[in-house]
Amino acid sequence: MNNNIFLTLLKSTRVSWASKNVNMFLLALTYVYFYNISINNPMEILGGLVLVSVLWGALYTLNDLTDLDVDRRDRYKRNRAFIKNKVPVRWIILFLAIILTTVFTLSLAFFPPAFTFIMGLMFLNQFLYTVPPIRLKETALAPFFSTATNSVLRLASCAVLIGDVFIVPLSVYIFMYLAGMGTYLMYKSNTRDASLVGILGGGVFLFIIYSGEMNIIQFLVALAPSIVAGIPLYLSLFTNKDGMLKLADILYHQVALVFFLLCILVIIF
Repeated sequence: MNNNIFLTLLKSTRVSWASKNVNMFLLALTYVYFYNISINNPMEILGGLVLVSVLWGALYTLNDLTDLDVDRRDRYKRNRAFIKNKVPVRWIILFLAIILTTVFTLSLAFFPPAFTFIMGLMFLNQFLYTVPPIRLKETALAPFFSTATNSVLRLASCAVLIGDVFIVPLSVYIFMYLAGMGTYLMYKSNTRDASLVGILGGGVFLFIIYSGEMNIIQFLVALAPSIVAGIPLYLSLFTNKDGMLKLADILYHQVALVFFLLCILVIIF
């Protein structure tokens, strides 16, 4: 394997997209902060965040491998790693096998079984979502198994490391599921279904705020990156589309990543 192939494989993992994992870990940890719970395993939580992020890096690589034909026809996805630089499929599969084997071996050896189980669900969900012949992303079931399920599993993976998967209230899991589904539907320009999910999500949000199961700060933690990135996304409809899309990506995947990591370090240490 030459350096160019290796760098292309690394690029396919979309390291900056770890912001999605960091975002959900921070949301779970806000319950530790507001409940005044002591953290006895800060390094395990950080290690779990790293493992989840590495796993998702492999899953993004898997997604790009199965989307090659589709991405070539999309001008916004033509800059993805495997479109710009051809990599033999055997190297991609070997790369995936090494990462997945390493991640699950470390998880089984050093982390609670519940954490490994949730990571297994992440892999299974994404495998069914992207890989033929099932490939749920091309079916009507796609909104139920994409961002929605992934957000819940990311949140739960941190909660089990804290010691209780239900330290995050069930209503919050439901809210994050609906928020993820709504985001997916808006991305796909399905305004009717997105509006319906938005109404349901709004109802759940009012319940969790009224019941005290989430406060305004936690709500901002959960959705602030999407809200901030949504501004340039909206502006892209009217001006400098490519520039606004790039700005949204920087805000969501880089600025938010650094900010949320700092918040996590403050909470657990």
